[in-house]
Parts: sequence; C-alpha cells; structure tokens
Amino acid sequence: MRIEFRAVAKRFGGAGLPPIDLAIAPARTTVLIGPSGCGKSTCLRLMIGLLRPDSGTVLVDETPLTLENLPALRLRMGYVIQDGGLFPHLSAADNIALLARHLGWPEAQVTARQDELCELTRFPRASLDRFPSQISGGQRQRVSLMRALFLDPSLLLLDEPLGALDPIIRSDLQADLRAIFQRLRKTVILVTHDLGEAGFLGDHLVLLRDGAIVQQGTLADLVRRPEDAFVTRFVNAQRSPLESLEAG
Repeated sequence: MRIEFRAVAKRFGGAGLPPIDLAIAPARTTVLIGPSGCGKSTCLRLMIGLLRPDSGTVLVDETPLTLENLPALRLRMGYVIQDGGLFPHLSAADNIALLARHLGWPEAQVTARQDELCELTRFPRASLDRFPSQISGGQRQRVSLMRALFLDPSLLLLDEPLGALDPIIRSDLQADLRAIFQRLRKTVILVTHDLGEAGFLGDHLVLLRDGAIVQQGTLADLVRRPEDAFVTRFVNAQRSPLESLEAG
C-alpha cells in the first residue's frame, strides 16, 4: 500500500502541520521521527482517517481518502498505539479477534489466525485467556500488534508502540518487530522520538520539526549528511551513554 500527502495541512490553533508533501513507499518501513509536538502522530492519524486535513489530499494507492471510502480502506490498515489500547474487560484472545468476529469470521478461522499470530509475535498461547491487567506491558503490546495484524492488512501504523516499556523489554520487542517487518514485507509506518530505534527498525526516516519535513533518508544520511543545523542538533542530542563514556 502506498500513502501520499499532497499539500496536506492540519492546524490546531497556532500549531499543527503546514502544507506538506510526503510519499510513503510500499513494502518497506518508514519512520516518522522528531521531538514532541513536531506532528508525527498527527501525520499518522491523517493517514488512517482519524483526522481530516484542513486542506490538501491524502491518497491511498493513488485514491483520495474520503469519508465514503474510509470504512473499506480501514479494513486494510492495522493500527497500534502507545499503551496498546486494549479493552480491559476482554481477554487477550477476545481483544485480538474483536473485529474478525464483528465481520462474521467462523470460529475455526479465528482460532487458526490466533495460532499463526502467537507464533509470529512469540506470544504464549496459554496467556490468551488472561486479561490485559494480568499480562506484562510487553505482552500487551504483542496483543495489540496481533489485533492490528489479524485481518492481514496491507498497511501497519504504529504510534510510539514501545515508548512506555522498560529498556530490556523494549530492546526485545525492537528485535521482534524488525524480524516481523522483514518477514511480512508490509508497508509499515512507525512513529518514535528515538533515533536509535528509528535507525534499527526503519528503511527510510522522515525527520519533522514544527510540522515541517526537515530531512528524509537513511540513518546514515541524517548522521553523515545533515541538510540543516537542526538535524545535527537532533542527532547529537541522542548520543547514548556508552558513546559519551567512550568519548570521555
């Protein structure tokens, strides 16, 4: 699935996105990165139709996203938010299969798909009957990912999916996500403020500031060939403790 912004603008009072153009190539992982408030999540919500642009056009596979075609297009999109967004009164299994059951999938098909996704995400099948409060934060994110993947969408959008996790769990999930992205070869759009995570997971990085695109490219492009002083500042601000120790 290909996503394109053509002069898309969205304002919230005095802030938001100025008109921007952006093309998301299919079958690779694009990461929207930048400081808090730069417009990353706003872009993601415009792509999935949770927000409507004030001006400009969002295109999905060359087709403008409209209120009329949004329900059908959303069935081809999976969406993961930072805290997982799981329903606390439903078990992991019921959270995962919620939309499929709404669409009338036979239970045998639901069970088979649950088994596939447990294997893919390394989620213990014995924990499917547990409620969100009874599993770890990392497991909740795996459940949220399974729910997003259940209908086998063409596009997967993830909004700071690992931001609330501790470093060890986050590192494990990063490795699993990269393996999943490489195995499925879907169009993936991920939002993060962490440059290391963006470089580890992404094929293409889009750095934003105040709603505008500052630079696009690989992690090496941003580090070695910055096009703006802000790019250098953003990169230097994210030096790891080990790099700082080695420099000292």
